[in-house]
Amino acid sequence: MGEPADTLAARWAAVRQRVDEACRAAGRDPAGVDVLPVSKTFGPEVVREAAALGLTRFGENRVQELREKAAALADLKLEWVLIGHLQTNKARDVARLASEVQSLDRLELAEALHRRLEAEGRTLDVLVQVKTSPEESKQGLPPDELPAFLDRLRDHPMLRVRGLMTMAVQSDDAEAVRACFRGLRELRDAAVGRGHELPRLSMGMSGDFPLAIAEGATEVRIGTAIFGRR
Repeated sequence: MGEPADTLAARWAAVRQRVDEACRAAGRDPAGVDVLPVSKTFGPEVVREAAALGLTRFGENRVQELREKAAALADLKLEWVLIGHLQTNKARDVARLASEVQSLDRLELAEALHRRLEAEGRTLDVLVQVKTSPEESKQGLPPDELPAFLDRLRDHPMLRVRGLMTMAVQSDDAEAVRACFRGLRELRDAAVGRGHELPRLSMGMSGDFPLAIAEGATEVRIGTAIFGRR
């Protein structure tokens, strides 16, 4: 008998297959799109099960949860990626524990992280989160502020700027969703034209990642489709 459909292993395999299919439909090489499993609200035992499948990077929304899981799973040498809004007073834990922050959206936070990283003697990969959705609930740097912000980040060498991140509008209108992703790609292309190296675009989640891949995502952030409903 085959493996039951509703196991973590089966869901992970199905997600990777869907990502590969979306890449091929967009005329892209599947090797060019990574999947970041988002483990927020799932306990260390679930992450340990995922790690047994070969997964090594996990996205978390809250610093406290990241800290607790990092301690519980220290034996696995996992990489923790903060994708949620980050308060400056939590910069110390992130500078010590995270391998990457995808929600850098203001200079005050950049400065706090840089100071803490200097104290820790380490660097940190970061993505700048840009607000491409009209929804007030969405976080991110206003698009028109991105050029100046990227220029200022050059003064913070402990932060290794790797690309941009966004969250699309929550809508059944596929074109409205695609427009959010397209906007981020166009902002990245313009910044590259000004001399910035931004190879990565983190965009797309369980409900909209095929649209993100069609618009140039290099990484999609998948939680529910891998781990199940919260």
